[in-house]
Amino acid sequence: MSPPPHPPKPTISPPSQSFSDIIFTAFSIFILFSSSPKPTSVFFQRFTPTISFPLNPRRFLSIPSMSATNRLPKKHNFPNPQALSDWLSPRLPDESLSLWGVKAGTKNVHNLWLEVSEGETCLADSIPPVRTLEVVIVRILGGDNRVLVESHQELSDGSVRYRSRPLSEKMKPGESVDLAVFRAVREELGSIIGGENVGEVVKIVPNSYSKKVEERVSVSYPGLPACYVLHTVDALVDGLPEGEFCTEEGEEYEDSDEKKIADGAVSCKRHYWKWMDYDSV
Repeated sequence: MSPPPHPPKPTISPPSQSFSDIIFTAFSIFILFSSSPKPTSVFFQRFTPTISFPLNPRRFLSIPSMSATNRLPKKHNFPNPQALSDWLSPRLPDESLSLWGVKAGTKNVHNLWLEVSEGETCLADSIPPVRTLEVVIVRILGGDNRVLVESHQELSDGSVRYRSRPLSEKMKPGESVDLAVFRAVREELGSIIGGENVGEVVKIVPNSYSKKVEERVSVSYPGLPACYVLHTVDALVDGLPEGEFCTEEGEEYEDSDEKKIADGAVSCKRHYWKWMDYDSV
């Protein structure tokens, strides 16, 4: 006798997706992709917007790294030092502004106003404001693997400002590194080597250029965070003394409104220099 035929297998239809299931699936996919690592290609880095937050007066937050041109904040226009002081006062930690020009080695509001009006410094409209500036550093090389260092400065108020660093100078708007080097040497060492023939006695060492960014609270202006874009080169300068020596600061401003304000600023009267081992600087 033949076995009875097998009953037909039941057909199982796939469950139909409800509208709520579709919404849940779409939401899950969205969460998955939004939590994945962000693209790191140059294209995305260039076109992804950056969100910045004001600085807490009790804590100096780091500033995103970008090129020197892009990191400069919008320039503010202050008609006089008093207007700048009025703008700074509610944005700085308590009593920090009162230390400017009073604490030994610091500068005053007149100095900062001159920096801003000359375009050497930009102030971000934040709390506290961030002072951004570009600085050229010139490591002047000597014999026996030495480099020239400014040990200290004698200021116009009679105080002494200790430096222990190579020649440095704030850069002017649009100024190239080479021109900034020649100007820095002329202004700070001109009384020794002569200011007229700087181009003949200064030689920048090829391939010695480097650039970095440092962020710290300004020594000159207590309570004011600063972002320094530092351009460093090595150079050779003829005619410098072998031992320690002193140079006089030249006049930076001619007869003008800026000159009158500069008279109220704390200025450097004398620079004191010495040679140190290159590896220790």
